[in-house]
Amino acid sequence: MSGGIAAYKACDLLRRLTESGHDVTVVPTQAALEFVGAPTWAALSGKPVSATVWGEVHDVPHVRIGQSADVVIVAPATADLLAKAAHGLADDLLTNTLLTARCPVIFAPAMHTEMWEHPATQANVGTLRGRGAIVLEPAEGRLTGADSGKGRLPEPAEIFALVTQVLARGNATADLAGRRVVVSAGGTREYLDPVRFLGNRSSGLQGYALARAAAARGADVVVVSANVSLPDPAGVTVVPVETTAQLQDAVTQAAVGADAVVMAAAPADFRPTTTAESKIKKDSSGEVPEITLTTNPDILVGLVRSKAPGQVIVGFAAETGDESASVLDHARAKLARKGCDLLVVNDVSGGKVFGQADNEAVLLGADGSETPVARGSKDALAHAIWDAVAEQWAASR
Repeated sequence: MSGGIAAYKACDLLRRLTESGHDVTVVPTQAALEFVGAPTWAALSGKPVSATVWGEVHDVPHVRIGQSADVVIVAPATADLLAKAAHGLADDLLTNTLLTARCPVIFAPAMHTEMWEHPATQANVGTLRGRGAIVLEPAEGRLTGADSGKGRLPEPAEIFALVTQVLARGNATADLAGRRVVVSAGGTREYLDPVRFLGNRSSGLQGYALARAAAARGADVVVVSANVSLPDPAGVTVVPVETTAQLQDAVTQAAVGADAVVMAAAPADFRPTTTAESKIKKDSSGEVPEITLTTNPDILVGLVRSKAPGQVIVGFAAETGDESASVLDHARAKLARKGCDLLVVNDVSGGKVFGQADNEAVLLGADGSETPVARGSKDALAHAIWDAVAEQWAASR
């Protein structure tokens, strides 16, 4: 960790890593120890802590720590640390470790908005990402003092989730580095009045898993989030929306210049033709009000019509079979109708998938391919989808 006020949050990250069985060596800068002292890190990690290269010299720590690591996480990563890392400086134990590490390296920046947005910092971030490092986007919210904006350290729980994914992929490279992707998540609401709405059961878990997986693989990720009650994934930009019209506007805008758009959200097919300005009251006569619905725009079809060369569009189909056709029959017809490059098909008969930690699916390709993904975590399905997207990019070269 480097010397920012968010160093105190790294205590929570360290606890999560050690309690899940990982062997963690804490390497602070001298400035970081001004915020949280070495005894705290030593107690939480069970190891001695040093910021200099002069301790335990016979073990050559400035080389050994980086060489032996499975992953290096810098949290918080200040503007100063990012600059040193980008220019290959090595004036303490942490910067030496960064030069000797041959494993995935994750930077979790934390600083004031102006510092993050400064051209020098952005150039350093670009350099590090170009070398294959994962540099997360900072979160937005309250900063030091009264300031608010982009620059908060992502929540430790979300950094831990991303680190877990990176470790699960072993020494896999940040193969989505340089790619900008858009993911929609959750379910839209169509308001009848200020209190009531038409909605659906989509929790946003799969969309957030897709966002987290893409960030773990180095992508620049935008999530358009429709009524999701989940913490923001670390390192992604979250755009909150409520209605299908808002979802359409946000996704269409974010899709400009994106390499891929994954429509994991569940937009409502219909909306009321009118929305009452005040709560609809129950009539004492027992008369039930009539609600007239109209069709919402098809966001996926609109994205396909406006897609740029090389852009990959992925749709989702939550299907149930019926007397006329099976789940896959309905899905193939939907793929042909929508015109997207990939369609992720979920069998939701009996309420399966919604709100659950696990998922299974079949990936249908516009080329006729059919790839089943066995039941497993939604994170695993997310990686299978990004693998399929990467194959589409490779085929379009």
